[in-house]
Parts: sequence; C-alpha cells; structure tokens
Amino acid sequence: MTLKEFENGYWLATELKEFADDIGIPSVGKLRKDELERAIKLFLETGEVTRPTMRTLSSSGLKDVERGLRLDLPVVFYTNDKETKDFLEHEARKLAPGFKRRSGVRYRLNRWREEQIPKGKNITYGDLVAEYVRLNQTEGAFARIPHGRYINFMSDFLAAEKDATRHDAVKAWHELKTMDVPKDYYSWSKARSSRRR
Repeated sequence: MTLKEFENGYWLATELKEFADDIGIPSVGKLRKDELERAIKLFLETGEVTRPTMRTLSSSGLKDVERGLRLDLPVVFYTNDKETKDFLEHEARKLAPGFKRRSGVRYRLNRWREEQIPKGKNITYGDLVAEYVRLNQTEGAFARIPHGRYINFMSDFLAAEKDATRHDAVKAWHELKTMDVPKDYYSWSKARSSRRR
C-alpha cells in the first residue's frame, strides 16, 4: 500500500489496529485512532516502526478518581469518566461564574493534559480546571484538528452548501468514504463536479 492509497482510504479503528499490529507497532490497543494513523503513515513513508506517542500507556495503579478528586491532587492516572467530567464542570463554575462549555473543549483539554507530562510538568486538577476554563473562554474558532476528517468535513460542508442540513452532510460524508480521494470537503466537491460533467 502506498501512502496516498492509505490517505485516500477510510479506515475504521479496528482496521488500523490490525494493520498497526501486523507491522509491529507496540501497544496498539491503547492508542487513539490519530496515533495509529500517524504511526502507519510514518511506516509507509520510511519503513520504520516508531512509538507513536510520548504519553504513558500503562493502565495499572489506582485511578485519580478513586483517590478522591480535589484541586491539589496531582494528575497521575486520569480517567475520562462521568465523575471526572462532573468535577471539572463543578469546579469551573466556581472559578468562572456564568461558565458555558464550548464544543470541542474536552478533546483539546485531553491533548493539553497529555502534552504536559512528557514535558516534565507536574500538573494538578486545579491546573486542569484552570485550562478547562481558559479553553472554554477562548474567542473565535478553534484551530482545526489535523486528523478530524469527519468533524472538519461536516463543518466545511455545512458552511459551503446552501441550505444544507446535518442529514445532507452525513449522507455526503458516507459518499466521500467510498471515494478514492482525500477525505475532505474540497475533494468531495471536486469529485462531484467532475462526475456531473
């Protein structure tokens, strides 16, 4: 498979894990879809198998939520469960009256959290709450998620297609997944225009 063929395909997480396992990428069961894609692309470009993340993949030990969440608790074994999310929401409302949650913030908070430990920064749940509030109060649109093909496609489709509904966007996304083109709105639109000629 070439890199272009890989990038033009649409891969389920299970397919990516199987491919990554076949080429020898370690800890495939603990990797996110974007990490799997990045590792596979690097393999297709260079033939090398590398560790696709700097975050700790160990899942042994006492979870932070089991130790009792509080602002001064160091983030050691974070879990993205309801209790942790509720804690963040509750503390954010105390820190910022009138707090409103924005779409996409939890994803960005998790990436921020994952980046801190490899940098040698020991963070607490107080730091996590402060970053959560900051992200929610950020003005303007967030930067695009590099691997968020579905999210980016939906956003671009709804912005560009006059009177489009979410149903229309989902239908177009399913059509795009079957096409041998990059999985973005521009490529879908261009391929559709070519077919109409």
